[in-house]
Parts: sequence; C-alpha cells; structure tokens
Amino acid sequence: MPPRHLADLDAAGRKAAVEALGHKGFRAGQLSKHYFERLVDAPEEMTDLPGAARAELVDALLPRLLTPVKHLVADEGRTVKSVWRLHDGALVESVLMRYPERVTMCISSQAGCGMNCPFCATGQGGLTRNLSTAEIVEQVVAGARMLRRGEVPGGDADAERERPLRVSNVVFMGMGEALANYSRAIAAIRRLTDPAPDGLGMSARGLTMSTVGLVPAIDRLAGEGIPVTLALSLHAPDDELRDELVPINTRWRVDEALDAAYRYFEATGRRVSIEYALIRDINDQSWRADLLGEKLARRGRGWVHVNPIPLNPTPGSKWTASRTGVQQQFVERLRAHGIPTTVRDTRGREIDGACGQLAATTA
Repeated sequence: MPPRHLADLDAAGRKAAVEALGHKGFRAGQLSKHYFERLVDAPEEMTDLPGAARAELVDALLPRLLTPVKHLVADEGRTVKSVWRLHDGALVESVLMRYPERVTMCISSQAGCGMNCPFCATGQGGLTRNLSTAEIVEQVVAGARMLRRGEVPGGDADAERERPLRVSNVVFMGMGEALANYSRAIAAIRRLTDPAPDGLGMSARGLTMSTVGLVPAIDRLAGEGIPVTLALSLHAPDDELRDELVPINTRWRVDEALDAAYRYFEATGRRVSIEYALIRDINDQSWRADLLGEKLARRGRGWVHVNPIPLNPTPGSKWTASRTGVQQQFVERLRAHGIPTTVRDTRGREIDGACGQLAATTA
C-alpha cells in the first residue's frame, strides 16, 4: 500500500499521528486546513507551520500520492481526462467535467478492475490493486486545485474570485468496483463530506456510488447513514445475457440486484440510477427495454431512473454503440412503462473517453 497520508485518517487519527512525531496536536488542524480548504500542495506556502517542523510534517502526512502522466482536454477545455501514476507505478484515471451550474468528477477506486466485463476497457485489463482512501480523495483534491488555479475554462472569472469554484459532484464510476474496496471507499466518502477543514465539505447528495451489483455491499451501504446516490450498472434485464456482459451476475442474479437496489431506496429515500450501456445488436432490442421496464415498474413508482449510455467502444473491440434510432426507441419503450429515462451525456469521446482506455494506451 502507499505511504500513509492525512486523508487516510480521521481528525483524531491525524492528531495522534502529529503527536507521535513530537509536535503539538493542533498542527494536525493546520495541515488539514492547508490540504482540504486552501488546497495547498507546496510546503513553502504553509507559513503557519514552523520552518524547522514543516518538512517533517509534510513528508510524514502529505506525501505525494499521484504523479500526473497525461492530461487530455475536450469540450473547449471544460473536460479534462487525467492519467495518474501511483507510488508503485500503477496507473489510474479521473475525469473533470465542468458544466454551467456544477463541476462533476469521475474518479477511480481501484487500479484496474476484477469484474471482467468484456465491453469495458478497465475490465479487459484485470485488477492491479485497491486504492487507498487518500489515493481516492486526492483525485478530487487535484481537480479542485485545477479549478482554484483557473486551469479549467468556462466560467465568470470575477464571480469565481468572489466565490471560488468547487467540485460539486463526484461519481465513483472510474476504474474499479468501489464496493469491492468497501472500507476505503466509504472512508473516502467521509473525507469528501466531512466539514472543512476536516474534509472537503461536499454534500453527500452530490456523490454517486456505482456498482455492478454486489448485493451484500449494497445492503451494507444502505446502513451507513450516508445519503449518496446508488447507481446499479445493469446492462441487461435477463440473466442469460447479463451472465455474459456482467460476469458477477452468475453470483447475484438480475432480480437479486434489483431487489437490493430497491431496499437501498427504501432505507435512504434516495432514487436509484440504473446504468445501461447500449450495445448494438446485443442488449438494445425493444423486448429487452420492455422487460427492464416491467421489472422496474413491478417494484414500485418513483424509486428509479434509467440512464442509457451510448457505448464508447475501445479499439479492436467487437462491441459498439447502438444506432441512434434504436437508442431512441429503447428510451421510448422504457418511458411507456412509466420509467423516467435520460440518455447519459457522453463527454470526452475524442480523448479515449472509455473508462480505462487512456490508462491502457498510456501503459
């Protein structure tokens, strides 16, 4: 695992770590303020720390976790896809997307992924390792620094000087299955939502946890008391096809995953998202839209929203996006069953937009 970092620890743990180094406990609060609130990464800017102690404290609690390898931009600079090298050479991706009223970051929870979904660039590469809590958090902090420094265009400079732009939404939809790295992903959520300066002070309602359907972990998440949105990556409404597209389905079947998602809604009151990558002539038939609509409607109204996603194909893959007319028909069939449905915005297609694709080409 990577070196220990401030973001791996809660407030009490940081105080204990600072005191173990022979310094006063309040220095932990100063370090937290620099990291989470001021977004400082240069020790020389931490002028409230004694010069003699600064290097030791920074080395011990703010080690470098992510080294930038490549940044690709699209949408006139408002979408930035980054590849980061971790301390052991593993590569992960994050994406920052600036919209008029919000800034969303898509982050990774693992280097690679062990779920082995054949149409996914990350799944094709296999799992390298879980990320630490701090490695997850640092992706968001890195994005926040880019915004603070004015490196992402698209806003009103005067307004942002008055009220600095922040990352408002985080989706755990990058590399990896976050619920397979459960304890660190939950700790990362707590760091993102803890009030500043103990964390980034984000609203839990701005966070989305994606999963392929690890049923026990979904039920565990429902009991955490954190009202994040659950996104279930379904991709097929029938077990026969989903066994092929999402191999974990051989362990937890479609109806078991949907039942767990519904229990999550009942426990949290948060509407669940169903993610459905539309793959040409594979899972985009009208009868599959009807089957999905029937299964969702049978469980109730108002509990779910479907996001069909035009597949972003990877080089050499047999999988490709559905035709536009087929996609629209799929959406209309779901809406006919009373299921709210919105085609997901697919930013960054021209910059190796598929999850894991840029890291794979970089490697």
